[in-house]
Amino acid sequence: MKVVRKYALRGAGGIAVALMSLTSASYAGISESDCCGDIEQRLAELEATAARKGNSRVRLTISGWVNEAIFAWDDGVERNTYIGTNELEQTRVRFGGEAKIGVDLTLGYTLEVGANGAGSKTFDQDFDGKSAVVLRKSAWFVNSAKLGKVTVGRFETATWHLIDNVDTTLTRYVSDFEAAGAAIAAFKTLSNGVTGPKWTDIMGGFNNATPGQSGIRNVVRYDSPEFVGFTASVSWGEDDEWATAFRYKGALNEFKVAASIGYGESTDSAVNAAQCKVGSGDCQWWGLAGSIIHSPTGLFVIGGYGENKIELKPADLGKKDSSETWYVQGGIENKWLTIGKTNVFIEYRQDDVGLSNAADSSHLAMWAGGLVQFLDEANLTMYAIYRHYDGDHRSASNTIDLDPFDTVILGAKFDY
Repeated sequence: MKVVRKYALRGAGGIAVALMSLTSASYAGISESDCCGDIEQRLAELEATAARKGNSRVRLTISGWVNEAIFAWDDGVERNTYIGTNELEQTRVRFGGEAKIGVDLTLGYTLEVGANGAGSKTFDQDFDGKSAVVLRKSAWFVNSAKLGKVTVGRFETATWHLIDNVDTTLTRYVSDFEAAGAAIAAFKTLSNGVTGPKWTDIMGGFNNATPGQSGIRNVVRYDSPEFVGFTASVSWGEDDEWATAFRYKGALNEFKVAASIGYGESTDSAVNAAQCKVGSGDCQWWGLAGSIIHSPTGLFVIGGYGENKIELKPADLGKKDSSETWYVQGGIENKWLTIGKTNVFIEYRQDDVGLSNAADSSHLAMWAGGLVQFLDEANLTMYAIYRHYDGDHRSASNTIDLDPFDTVILGAKFDY
């Protein structure tokens, strides 16, 4: 008689599996109970010892992606090409842990670290990028399927990616609502070849120079359970910064639809200096977005609007106190090739900016087009994007027309 037994050890470092195959006829005088009972006892002792050192009941998951690209740019005077990390969705590693408590309750944590080989948001005409490692998220949570989820720590505010996340196509992590601001983050404007302020210094918003959304902060956040496709979120932190949002995802006949709306406010002038950039005391933002995808053909349209409003300092009274951005993207995504889905898209974004770091007001137009290809076997997203910038800004009753800026981005995002 052949006896086969499998044992699994769970410890802080991982899983050890012992597979033993014993044939009683091969060992004279040794019974099944003699040979295996002692081994079972020893394995139980080892498992108990490992559990004391770590937490065998918490499942650890490691995930993330690598997102590197080639960036070619032309500001009308100079052309150059840089290679680095695409900081629209930077390279990162995420550690997540969960433990089940009873039938309905889950406790867990998220720890996420971002890494830039040469960060694209540090590129400018004179500098080809800075390397950095940054802490993105560090939070624990309690989740109940019936009552919702509470998260505490450095985490997403309720209006984080409020508009971006209605995009459920391949463009979401390649070219979204914030992409135009992220791609030109530190580059300087030119007017008739003369260098001026950075593009993002004449743009509004505080998350990739895009109004209507907020980012990652030290917060307490609550997310409701899903009800017929609807969810609600609210967050508070950073000395009276709060935000709330409502989201929907569902299907209507042959169409997939998604929508969101949210509002946030900060009353901390120190925080506002980093967020709304100018003004004092109070800063509000809100945004809404929607997307629709025709499932049989893959045709899709995504649209969004975001606004930031600031409380002006006495010296700035009478100037425009708000910045608005509207955005539309359309295209088609389908699996024409056996290797994975292909996405072809075009988009347009317009910014009507009030008081900013470097201008009393600005009017900017940005459009882009691109091709995205997914490889199923490698979990790899390849992309090629062309992006164009144009516009003007006004200070002291003087309008300054900006020289166009063009960039081409060729890259790949490898998820693991």
